[in-house]
Amino acid sequence: MDVDQDTPLFAIAAAAELAELHPQTLRQYDRLGLVSPKRTAGKSRRYSLRDIAQLREISRLGAEGVSLEGIRRVLTLENQVAALQERVRELESALAEEVLNRPGRRVFASDASGEVVPLRAGTRVQRRDQLVVWRPWGPLL
Repeated sequence: MDVDQDTPLFAIAAAAELAELHPQTLRQYDRLGLVSPKRTAGKSRRYSLRDIAQLREISRLGAEGVSLEGIRRVLTLENQVAALQERVRELESALAEEVLNRPGRRVFASDASGEVVPLRAGTRVQRRDQLVVWRPWGPLL
């Protein structure tokens, strides 16, 4: 059976046992926003496998002496990194698809300021920022 990492499966007692924490600790982490389990219609918490992995990470960081505020910051940064990595994968996939659909053509170029410049097929970038060095007496020693 293939279980999604984000499917809320575990009640608080089971999640606490899997994370090797006290259920009251899970409630505190929920209040602090470190872990946000889904809620049932009756408002009871349901934890996913991803939530349990995050609880274990919180426990590990706490055991290393990181404060709860520090843990919150670490988790925020890790979530941002994961989102950015996912976006990079999306862009790489879109670029690869574009290259396959239009072989030999440029997708884009950039000008001297770094702005993206669209190009028509078969055209080259106009380079206006060339530097010419003139030495009237030959090379310098």
